[in-house]
Order: sequence, then structure tokens, then C-alpha cells
Amino acid sequence: MITRLLVANRGEIARRVFRTCRSLGVETVAVFSDADADAPHVAEAGHAVRLGGPSPYLSIEEILRACSASGCDAVHPGYGFLSENAAFAQAVLDAGLTWVGPSPEAIAAMGDKVAAKRLMREAGVPVLTADGQSFPLLVKAAKGGGGRGMRIVREPRELDEAMAAASREAQAAFGDGTVFAEPLLERARHIEVQVLADGHGTVWTLGERECSIQRRHQKVIEEAPSPGITDAVRGRLFEAAERAARKIGYVGAGTVEFLVKDETIAFLEMNTRLQVEHPVTELVHGVDLVALQLEIAEGARLPQAAPSPSGHAVEVRLYAEDRDFLPQSGPLHLFEIPGDVRVDAGVESGSVVTTFYDPMLAKVIAFGSSRTAAVRKLVRALKDARLHGITTNRDLLVDVLESEAFLAGDTHTGFLDRGLPPKDPPTDVSALAAALAGAAANRERATVLRSVPAGWRNVRSQRRTARFAEAEVVYDPLPEGVTVISATPTRVTMERGSLRHTFHVSTYGDTVHVDSSLGSVRLTALPRLPRPVVEVAPGSLLAPMPGSVLRVEVEPGDHVDAGRVVVVLEAMKMEHQIVAPASGVVSEVAVEKGRQVEAGAVLAVISQGISEGERA
Repeated sequence: MITRLLVANRGEIARRVFRTCRSLGVETVAVFSDADADAPHVAEAGHAVRLGGPSPYLSIEEILRACSASGCDAVHPGYGFLSENAAFAQAVLDAGLTWVGPSPEAIAAMGDKVAAKRLMREAGVPVLTADGQSFPLLVKAAKGGGGRGMRIVREPRELDEAMAAASREAQAAFGDGTVFAEPLLERARHIEVQVLADGHGTVWTLGERECSIQRRHQKVIEEAPSPGITDAVRGRLFEAAERAARKIGYVGAGTVEFLVKDETIAFLEMNTRLQVEHPVTELVHGVDLVALQLEIAEGARLPQAAPSPSGHAVEVRLYAEDRDFLPQSGPLHLFEIPGDVRVDAGVESGSVVTTFYDPMLAKVIAFGSSRTAAVRKLVRALKDARLHGITTNRDLLVDVLESEAFLAGDTHTGFLDRGLPPKDPPTDVSALAAALAGAAANRERATVLRSVPAGWRNVRSQRRTARFAEAEVVYDPLPEGVTVISATPTRVTMERGSLRHTFHVSTYGDTVHVDSSLGSVRLTALPRLPRPVVEVAPGSLLAPMPGSVLRVEVEPGDHVDAGRVVVVLEAMKMEHQIVAPASGVVSEVAVEKGRQVEAGAVLAVISQGISEGERA
């Protein structure tokens, strides 16, 4: 019987496992790096052990030391990090502890994607095979996942660089740079089947999940069941997933992933762990997969029949990233997501998001009797969320969920490639609310003449304005048709015509967040008197996010064409190429390999003209 469980992971998945443990009466142990010392998962655990070393969550030795120090009798790997590392599973078992997961042999069998495809072909599961002649191809890490170590190759001349870049990223993320290529099946659906197997021969297939909405080959929105496959295809997927599990003697929770296009299905990989998107399966089937994992690890038998599905569930991944999918870091001042939804979060109000780990903040999951009901709940919760501090992908998620194509179930892995035009935020009216709240705050802070009405002045002809980087507004006199019902430093109610709206205003230094039913807007207050301007040389390439310089591809004096890679940054375990916006000559390189840079730092300067060598 498991009495004290260590979760060899961090953030959202650690908190998720702890939640089930509390309901079962199992003690919990957290592990944490220096960067995570104040993280919520550390505070929630009954015991916590600090890990040392440069990559603490990837160190088997450090995790085993934590097991010994905490006196735990079982280990749950979560997902990512060491969760699909057969050597780690074996080391846990060799230490006399219970491993909450499949056998090391099953992990090894599926850990190498090339070998896994060979096994699946033997089991009669359809797979994709590259012939070396047909394009496009998808280069993938042989030992990894989560969208890292992947590159699309459309022409033969791109293959070598794509293989090299994918290998570097795979080495950094998984410690193994082995990559392979397979045909890229475009406009296909990404469908996965949840399997659960005990040690007595029972294998469940707990429905399928639609995971086609992706960016950088990483899932963003998942749902169960899929809105776009037939019952015949569904049956074939379940049969193939069960064959895969039985072929390797699988025990525990796992996921078999497929590409589906029309009636064609093709095996992608098997993830020998719990998936990020497991909550949609839990809600549709009425199960707790973590509790079932623990019971199976203790030797329990599953009932012969899996529970039947009911209703529909949709999950979105809330990331700290901008509209271009660039990761963001910094303080998260306020994190509130209301509504009839499930929120699995790795952060809370006051958390600081660093550049060391994946930028996912939380998963928001809605369940309803129908797909329409679930989507409606999810959209409302996202719109009502108050997310202050760093930029998130909340607006993009809402745009996808409200798009005609998504609502029609017309989704595929290239859905986001075509782009979704952003909707115009309510900037002007939100800036007006911020200005009125600021005036009320100034009135409250006044130390003299407090009885004088806000905005009173001798020269009534002078208008009162507020300046933000995003808008400049006049708030006295008010715009025509606007009536202020009430205004405090944090809440403004206005009528525009016959409609009344309430705006919640939060100020953090120069940053102002305004939330209302019209939408959320982030404003940057500008000083009344302009500050000295810091000049940046024309042609400067600036770091779009904090990160580490992985490579510098040019030297001063080099001539570069538009689109050439100048510097490669690594942030949140992903490579980001900084390219020349136009042709010119590199006049300055301001960084070197290994240097940490902040967002906005000058990386290099490209000037128009020709190099000295060409001039000679």
C-alpha cells in the first residue's frame, strides 16, 4: 500500500497528483529547484526536498536522494522530465520503491520512436514510412515529445539544416539528439486514445481525444470526443490502441497517438505516461486517472468493462506567450479564472514566471452535456478571467473557440498556420475607465483641499487628458453620450447610450489592467512630462524575450540577405531564430554564445551598404 508519494515533477502536474493524494489520504512529497523554491506545488506538499545541480529535475541521482531524504515509498513521474525514462523507472524499482507507471521495458520499447514504429508494424498497427524521396517531411526527436526537436521540411535543400536544428533542440530538451523523418500528413487530425491497463491482462480504451489545434507542434486545445471522425474510424483507433498496449505488455495509464485523414489512420507514438490533456477524458468518463494509476501500481484489478462516455469536454492550455507564440516571463500579479470550469494551474496570484521551464500557466477545462455547452462555458470563463502581469494567449484561445471553423469541428494540425485575425480590443473605452480611476485615486491621495471635487480648476476651458502608450483620452469633459455612474480607484461604471458597463481597474506601477464584459485591456501609462529617450541604432536586432544566446551565426562585416539567421536564442527549452529583416552588412555583434539577455537587448546591428571586403 502506498503511504507517502513523491512526485518527480513540478508545477501543474505535481499539484494535480497531490490533489488526488489528499482525497485518498496519501502523504505527499514535492521536489523543487532553486527557481521553484516559492512555487505553489512546494507549499502544497506535506514534505518538500530541494534538488541540486544544473538540471535538477532531470537528475536521477538527485530524485533518488530526495526519495531517501523524505522516506517516501512510491514515485509518480508526472509528465515531461524523467517520466518516460526507462533508466529512471528501473532505478526507482531498484531502490525498493513503488513505481507509478509502466515497466521499464515498456517505456524503453516506446521511448525510441523509430523502434516503436517497427514494433507497431509487427502488431498490425498502421504507421507512416518515409521513402527518402517524397516531401514534405517532418523531422522529429526519436526520444522526446511536446513539440521539441521537430522541424517541417518542404524541399530537399532544407533537410540537413532541419535535421541539425532538431537534433540540437532534442539534445537540449531530452539529453539525446537522435532524430528521424516521416511523411508530413497535412490537414490531418491529431487523435489520441487513452489506454489504461492493469497487471492482470485487462486493457481499457477510454475514448479518444481530438488534439489538432497546435502551435509549434504542441497542443493548445484538446477535446473529447472528437467532433470529426466516424464511428468506424473510432472503432479502428480503439482496436489499434489496444493492440499497441498488448504488444508491449503495458501496465498503467498511457496514450496512443495517431494522425487521421478521412478514413486513413497512422500511428505516431505512444506516450508511456499521463498526458497533459487527461482531464477531458476524466470528465467525459467520470474517472480519476491518477487514482486509478495508484491502484494499479498497488496491484489492483480493473473491472472488465471500461466506464461509458457521456457529454463533452474541452481543454485549453493557457500559456505565457504573445500572439506570435513567443514565451513571456515576469510577475503574475493576479490570476483569477471564475466560472463553472476546472482549472489545473501551476501558478497563482503573485507567482513569478521564469524562463527556465515550459511557459504553460494552467489548463482550463469545461464539461457540458454537448460540445456547444462545453465551449460556451469555456469561452465565458476565459473572457471573465483576470490575468494581470505577463502577456498570455488567452485572447487567441477565445478567438479559436469562437471561430466558425472550430465551432463546425473543421480542425486539423495546420489550423493555426493560416492565422486568425485578432479582434479589436476595447482600448479607447478601457483607457477612459483607467483615466477616471486614476483621477479618483489622485483624489484619495490628496493631502490638502480634499473637499474640492476631482478635476476642479480655475481655467475650465482646458481639457483633462490621460496618456497611455495605447491611447490618449479626454476624460473631462466626457465624450458625448458617456455618463459616469460611479468611479473609484479600482471600479468605474459608465453608461454609453443605453448600455451600462462596469470596468475593474488594477494598477501595477506604469501598467494598468482594465477588465470588463467588453474584454480585457493592458495599458501602459505615459508620464505627463516625457522622459529622456534611449536611442537605439537603426537596424538593431532586439531580443524578443529573455533567454540565452545559443549561437551567433554572423561576424561584423558579413553581408546578410533578408531572412538569414543572425542569432539563435534558447528560451523555455525552445530555439528561437532571430533573422535579418532586410539585406545589409553586419556592423556590430553585441552578444556572444552563452550570454543571458533580457527582452529588448541589442543582439546585432545590420546597416545598409556593402562590406569592406566587397568595397575593396
